[in-house]
Amino acid sequence: MAVEDVRRYFIERGYEDPVFEMDESSATVELAAKAVGVEPGRIAKTLAFRLKDRDILIVTKGDARIDNKKFKQSFKTKAKMLSAEEVLEVTGHPVGGVCPFGLKNPLDVYLDISLKEYESVYPAAGSGNSALKITPEDMKSLTGGDWVDVCQE
Repeated sequence: MAVEDVRRYFIERGYEDPVFEMDESSATVELAAKAVGVEPGRIAKTLAFRLKDRDILIVTKGDARIDNKKFKQSFKTKAKMLSAEEVLEVTGHPVGGVCPFGLKNPLDVYLDISLKEYESVYPAAGSGNSALKITPEDMKSLTGGDWVDVCQE
């Protein structure tokens, strides 16, 4: 189960289990913001893309949109998102629960600078009704991610 993979990811790294599950769906940014009780920007949205030679994850603030021109400048190819089936196969998490933790396969993680706007953010935690609270810097440290600027202003 993907939620358990996320819990294990943190515990194996010496953290307390940060995952909380909700009765209501948090499968979209709007639903997650309502369920958690924060503005949509504080939801850390994880998107999966296919580059020419690999799949990657990009985590952005919830209300940000990918800027295709910036994406192409950063990754030297057009932005091509994975299908829901591909996302599940590659990450082990269903769409609505995708996060950069507890992944089925090792993936490069990129964090958009839009996340730096917040002291803490709430990514999903492996299901459409789970989340966790984390600082953008801790997310960078835990995932080995790199900062990028790929969202619209």
